[in-house]
Parts: sequence; C-alpha cells; structure tokens
Amino acid sequence: MTALRPERKSGAPYGQEPYEASGAFADWSVGQQAPETQPLPPIDEETVALRIPEPPPEPPPSPPAALSVTSATGSPSGGRAARRKAAKRRHGRHGGARPASAAATVAAAAPEASGAPLSRVEARRRARASKASPAVVASRVIGEVFITTGVLMLLFVSYQLWWTNVRAHAQADKETSSLQHDWADGKRAPGSFEPGQGFAILHIPKLDVVVPIAEGVSNKKVLDKGMVGHYSEGELKTAMPSARTGNFALAGHRNTHGEPFRYINRLRKGDPIVVETQDEYYVYTMTSTLPVTPPSNTSVIRPVPPGSGFTQPGRYITLTTCTPEFTSKYRLIVWGKMVEERPRSKGKPDALVE
Repeated sequence: MTALRPERKSGAPYGQEPYEASGAFADWSVGQQAPETQPLPPIDEETVALRIPEPPPEPPPSPPAALSVTSATGSPSGGRAARRKAAKRRHGRHGGARPASAAATVAAAAPEASGAPLSRVEARRRARASKASPAVVASRVIGEVFITTGVLMLLFVSYQLWWTNVRAHAQADKETSSLQHDWADGKRAPGSFEPGQGFAILHIPKLDVVVPIAEGVSNKKVLDKGMVGHYSEGELKTAMPSARTGNFALAGHRNTHGEPFRYINRLRKGDPIVVETQDEYYVYTMTSTLPVTPPSNTSVIRPVPPGSGFTQPGRYITLTTCTPEFTSKYRLIVWGKMVEERPRSKGKPDALVE
C-alpha cells in the first residue's frame, strides 16, 4: 500500500495501538465516558485507504442496424425478407391476425392449462358446451335410422333377387329329378293330381328353360318354389295337354323365385314349346302374344282365347306372367298351338334333340 497512514506512538502492531485524540476531539473525549464495546475486528488495509471508485460497467454494444430485427415501432427493419419471416413467426404462414375462434380457444384453455380452479359459472358453461344439443341428437338418430333402413333394404333386395332364385332353382331341380325317377319306376300314373303336385316338365329350348309343372297356381305351394303352375281350380280351370280340345294354361314368375318366364317376351312365331309327361311329349309352336293386359282379363285362358288368332276349338297352350319386370301391375300373354304328340317310347321330339 502506498496510501497515507497515521504515525504509530507505541510499539503495538499497527491498527492495535491506542488512539489519542487531539484538538477539539481531545477536549470532547475528556468529558465523555466511552461505552463498553466489544473489541473491533482488524481493519482491512484494503478498505481503509482512499480509493478511486471503479467506473460503472459499460453497456454491451448494440447490434448493427442491418442486423436489427425490428425498429422502434415494432416493425421489421432488416429488409423485406426479414419482415416477411418475422410476420410468419408471429401470425403463421399466411400472416394476418389470429382468428377470433383461435383466440377464444386459447382463452378458454388458459385456466385449465394454468391449473387454476374453474368458477361455478365457467364449469356450468363448459358442461353445457360438452353436451350435444337436441338438434344434434335428433340428426344423429335420424342418420342412424336412415343407415339401418338402407341396410335392411339392401338385405331385402339381395334376398329377393338372389337368394329366392337360389332356393327356387334347387327346389325345381329336385322336383324335376324326382319326376323323372318316378316315371322310370312307373310310380306316377296319369290322372288327377293334388294341388302342388308335379306331373309334367316344361321345355322352352330357345330360352334354355326346363322346369317342372305342378297342379295349381298357388304362390306358396307352386310358384315360389320355382315351378310353373297349371290353372286347374274353379272358374280358372283349364284342360290338360292330353285333352282332345282345350287350352292348357300355365303361370310362372317373371322375376325372383326361379323366374322361369322371365324372357318369354323373346319368343317368336314358330319357336317350339314342349310339355313332357310320363307317357307323351306334346309339342307346341308359338303363334301370338299379348304384351300387356290387366290381371282381371281371364278370357286369355279360355278354350278359344279372344285376341289369340284362334277361331275354333283346338289344342292350345297359354303362358302368363307379370309385366313390366319387377312389378305385378299387368300380365304378359304368350299363345301356342299343338303341332305334335309323340309317345315317349319313340324318343325325344326334334325340338329337344340337340
């Protein structure tokens, strides 16, 4: 230390010798009783001397104007590219202020994010917001009803157009095989038959139709099983193929349940229609058609049907089915005339020989 120090008057170490007052301080100290105090700690020489105060720390240098991000007004000052980047950081990719809905979402989520308890009003408001409104509930119910209805309709259509045909074809094929087996064994003699009982087989070569013929036109007992039915009851009773004169009238589905008569509208004059029984083949040729007629027009199955072109009694066949397709509003009629009766013992007629 090169600072000034007071002179020592005793041999005590510096800083520990007794201090003698002089002048005014000596006179004042004579009349004063020094209080009892604890001995003072050693004086640090570094703090006793006079020192020049250290200058305040200099502030850090400010960045160059070219590197500053924003100006005094808060707008970017580093060029157009820097301003564009700053705007994207503040407001997203396309700039602009934050949407009101986003601000509301942030404000609503602030209490929950901070962990602060919600007020009763706020909790009630949030509970109401979490519940679906009556309109939303009604729309959901209606939507589910529509979906369920659509599925049920699809299943019903699939059942009608596909599954009924599968079942009807299987039943018809089984009945055809049973007829042929019984005829070979001589179990079924010609004569009268019970309703629903098969007794003949219908062949329409042009349409590749081979289907059993059963007694009656009941949907449940005959038509829905894929067979064609013979009009044989009450006022609708018609002749059998073996009769010397008369009209052998048949009915069949045009769509679903085997749909044996689906394409009879494609028959043309001269196309063969063959009825096979236990003892005979009866061959008819198609002569005329009636595209549309009401279901109540039962005159089409009379012994001499009006509009058929037949003018006198003969051996005729009539095929009836629904029209248009997939409806039962009207009936489609096809007529034919017998041209050959051939015993089974002589083999198949030419119409069935490939």
